[in-house]
Order: sequence, then C-alpha cells, then structure tokens
Amino acid sequence: MISDQEQAEIRLEFARLKQEHADFDTAINAMVATGCDPLAVQRMKKKKLALKDKIAQLEDRIIPDIIA
Repeated sequence: MISDQEQAEIRLEFARLKQEHADFDTAINAMVATGCDPLAVQRMKKKKLALKDKIAQLEDRIIPDIIA
C-alpha cells in the first residue's frame, strides 16, 4: 500500500505527463500541417508513445487491482 504522500506525488506526475502528452499531440499536428519532415514527425510520435506508456504505469500504481 502506498502512502497518501506517495499517491499525491504520483498523481502530480500523472497530470504533468498527461499535459506533456497533449503538448506532443499539438506539436505533431502542427508539424504535419506545415509539411515537416516525416522522420521528425515519426520521432515525435515515438516520444509521445513512450509518454503514454509512462502514464499507463502511473495509472497502474494509482488504481489498485481489484480482484473479482
């Protein structure tokens, strides 16, 4: 079981990563709209996907597994 302090820190990091993920989304859309190098767009998408994985890991720590 994690403490309230740890849970608060995890939730703060979760919110920060969600915002960063949204920022990547905006940046990628702008890159595509301006005809940016497809390789650069692909790199941004990989970074965005890595963030999504980190977000999922934090979510797993926040939301305990419920055994049915």
